[in-house]
Amino acid sequence: MNTHGGFLITKIKQLGDRTFEKVLSKRKINAFNGPQGRILYVLWQEDGIPIKTLSENCGLAITSLTTMLERMDKQGLITRMQDPKDKRKTLLYLTETARLLKQDYDEVSDEMEQIYYRDFSREEIMEFEKYLDRVLKNLERRNES
Repeated sequence: MNTHGGFLITKIKQLGDRTFEKVLSKRKINAFNGPQGRILYVLWQEDGIPIKTLSENCGLAITSLTTMLERMDKQGLITRMQDPKDKRKTLLYLTETARLLKQDYDEVSDEMEQIYYRDFSREEIMEFEKYLDRVLKNLERRNES
């Protein structure tokens, strides 16, 4: 069977990233970019987590995160604190500035969802997301071994 799902997923990611940046620009949101938005999203779900957990939850390598986190720290979006229970770990926390950006992010996310799912029925969206969840689980299992 000749399939090209991997190519399509890569293409969707590239176009999705570009579209996300255009939506940010159109809305005049310059406090964060697309990759920083992924980091903020994870921290809005759970604040005060180690870098390793952030890496796992947002799908970015620790080496990529290091520079991004330094920049976000300088921008006043996050603070880094040593874990009082384990001095080897650094915990990441949102600043008040970053907490206030959540509404902007949610609005951009809603617009992206409208773009992605244009002309999809609710049933098609639910079915598609089940497939995406299966692909994600396959990738996670692959990366665990």
